[in-house]
Amino acid sequence: MARRSKVVADFDAAVAGIPDGATIAFGGFALPGVPFNLTAALLRQGAKRLVCIGNTTGGAHKPRNPDIGMLVENGQVAKVICSFTAAPRASDKLPFTPFYERGEVEAEVVPQGTLAERLRAAGAGIPAFYTPTAVGTELAAGRETRIINGREVLLEYALPADVALLRAWRADEAGNLRFRRAQRNFAPAMASAAKLVIVEVEEPILPAGAIDADDVHVPGILVHRLVVIPPAPEGIWPALPARKEAAS
Repeated sequence: MARRSKVVADFDAAVAGIPDGATIAFGGFALPGVPFNLTAALLRQGAKRLVCIGNTTGGAHKPRNPDIGMLVENGQVAKVICSFTAAPRASDKLPFTPFYERGEVEAEVVPQGTLAERLRAAGAGIPAFYTPTAVGTELAAGRETRIINGREVLLEYALPADVALLRAWRADEAGNLRFRRAQRNFAPAMASAAKLVIVEVEEPILPAGAIDADDVHVPGILVHRLVVIPPAPEGIWPALPARKEAAS
């Protein structure tokens, strides 16, 4: 019996069918692993009332790449669950910020390690866990804590997603994924936590089995749709901002 191909023709086809109200996990940490092309397609697709999970809401640098902040600006987002809702520099202001300050979108701040573990727990079938992270802070206000081995810990719930949008370096026809360096970040946990995993891939799709099993970061059983990123300008290939020369 022939295996059904997971490769789709383009980004619009890849995000087709994502419904209003979906919870979507966006891979990426700074630039590495961010699914810019799939995010752009979701902007075109127009699904509303989305709950977006990610490390941040996007960047403040110019030119901008498609990010959660653009989805917020487009009126598609009801809530963002992330580790940072503000820029790391006071001189920068994220596009997300005014929408949050006006009460047009909800935000849930989750420490990075807790965010990763909540996603991993969802993929592992663990409904909740305790962690000392955030105990004694505003994030713990009104929430359940316990004393375990003499230490106060906070109850955190697993964070499942309907969809994960990821960017990978390589993939084979079976959907096995390999990431390049920091590109890996949240991706494996998000892939295990989501019902539908959609991946934009930087290199041509390889024959099934071409990636050695020891080199697979996400197994193909978790992946549902693959789309190859075309060369620029059709495909989005962000580059790091040019570094300023040190003053002489």
